[in-house]
Amino acid sequence: MRTFVVAAISALALTACDAGAGSSLSSEESSTELSAEKIAADLNDELAHERRAEDTARDAWRNPAETLGFFQVAPSHTVIEYAPGGGWYTRIIAPYLAENGQYVGVGFAPEAAASLGDEFVERVRAGGESFSETQSEALGIPTEKLPFYFGNAIPDELAGTVDRVLMIRMMHNLLRWGIADSETEALFAALKPGGMLGVVQHRAKPDAPEEYVDGNKGYLKEAELIAYFEGKGFELVGTSEINANPADTADYEAGVWTLPPSLRSGDENQEAYEAIGESDRMTLLFKKPA
Repeated sequence: MRTFVVAAISALALTACDAGAGSSLSSEESSTELSAEKIAADLNDELAHERRAEDTARDAWRNPAETLGFFQVAPSHTVIEYAPGGGWYTRIIAPYLAENGQYVGVGFAPEAAASLGDEFVERVRAGGESFSETQSEALGIPTEKLPFYFGNAIPDELAGTVDRVLMIRMMHNLLRWGIADSETEALFAALKPGGMLGVVQHRAKPDAPEEYVDGNKGYLKEAELIAYFEGKGFELVGTSEINANPADTADYEAGVWTLPPSLRSGDENQEAYEAIGESDRMTLLFKKPA
């Protein structure tokens, strides 16, 4: 794997990442308008809103303001949130974009998760089909500002129009279900030239055995994931340690779900796992070449 040398970003755009989190971002991608500092400030009202009363406990691990600042998500952007699931990030991003931007939810085709059983597949399908209406009711945003598509059915008119795609802790599933190529290619097509893909993913140790990083444990190797996206035509813009957790040994028999919030092992060593906290995560920013 070649070494990536990324030029230093301006001091203004690094402000939101300075608190001990190492970051690298090319200076040509930074601007006053899209500085991490300004984006974090713009997000304050959304992060403090009462709708997030049950979400804030995870802010210390997910670092939403810093993460979205690093990804340079502006309120005027068209943004795809990939696999929005329960809507933790949706409750931040959709209101942030509601006035001047456009939120788009995109999920994987339900059939892709057939190995998890018919009940799970039907739950995924139903969740996708009801997403716009459910989120509209919860957020008070019109359904047309909350469209949802499955990854194999993104409409042609969206192609080349999207400013940002956010893929948060999902790539391991796409790899283990065998749909990473098709989903990544669909997202690449949706992005406009110069548009960017922000990725947060559970991070394996560099020397982790290959059988541990096939997606089934949740952890992936950073160098391999960078190489994967570059192989799909993306260019690496920068990396950040915003979501790092050095206490995570990333070697659990039950995978990443051993740690909070899943605590899959139940009462066994629960106190120790809670002390570790949530997983160590890589935070990567790519762009579609202009």
